[in-house]
Amino acid sequence: MENKRVLVTGGAGFIGSNLANALASNNDVVVIDDCYLGTPTNLNDQITFHERSVLEDELPTDVDVVFHLAALSSYAMHEKNQQRGARVNVEGFVNVVEQARQQGCETVVYASTSSIYGTQAEPSSEEMEVSVNTGYEASKLAREQYGEYFSNHYGMSIAGLRFFSVYQGYGGAEEHKGEYANVIAQFADKIANDKPPILYGDGDQTRDFTHVSDVVTALKLAADCQLNGIYNVGTGERYSFNEVVDLLNAELGTNIDAQYVENPIPDSVYVHDTCADASKLYETTGWRPKTDFEEGIQRVCSRYQKE
Repeated sequence: MENKRVLVTGGAGFIGSNLANALASNNDVVVIDDCYLGTPTNLNDQITFHERSVLEDELPTDVDVVFHLAALSSYAMHEKNQQRGARVNVEGFVNVVEQARQQGCETVVYASTSSIYGTQAEPSSEEMEVSVNTGYEASKLAREQYGEYFSNHYGMSIAGLRFFSVYQGYGGAEEHKGEYANVIAQFADKIANDKPPILYGDGDQTRDFTHVSDVVTALKLAADCQLNGIYNVGTGERYSFNEVVDLLNAELGTNIDAQYVENPIPDSVYVHDTCADASKLYETTGWRPKTDFEEGIQRVCSRYQKE
């Protein structure tokens, strides 16, 4: 993508800032973020930043492409205030897309979630039946349905990307998320500081961990190809939390045992395993993840090895 005017909502957050910074060298990038979790210190100086909410009027939507990443992006965040979660995740999406549409923007790429597949040990494809067990999942599925509406009714190119457990580590733009950061970042920071990582249950739950650099590439390709519909973004491989702890210990040269605690999330809604089938995205854009998990672990740990 080159010479475009681009809006990234939630652009001071983890994924958003990685995307905005990657686009800024060849595009005019505008970021809005209410700084609930994001921080403008994640952004480089080429980017125009506005501390704004996606619920506001007269947003800077006079752009060629919108990347809508603003959200209360986890079960825990959403459960703290269901009404706010629905407003930000659903109404905020509709508000941004409608303002952009009225200003002539025809291309939107937005964040959805793999959580709506539920527990899946085998690769999940976009054709699978999905369900919602949490307010967070309901808000993301509603976002997908509104995306379909804008595409069908107005002919816009709107692609929803179902992310699978995106990580980078505290050496990147993830540190500000604290307790909401990916478990890899949290585990690595604990181990590097001689503290036990906290694992729910027996640690055998698995995730398809996807490095943020590969997610950024997927977002850019979705916009460049003006995709419509829903696409998975994941590696097709899954690792248990116990395996993550072992790999981090090996990379950091430590031997810190995990601390196992009762899972505070009810079993009825907890997603125990995730695994992506991203063949649809590959077939339409040629996207493949380039960061294998061992390299990703090395990148996460590099911050501590330099200290």
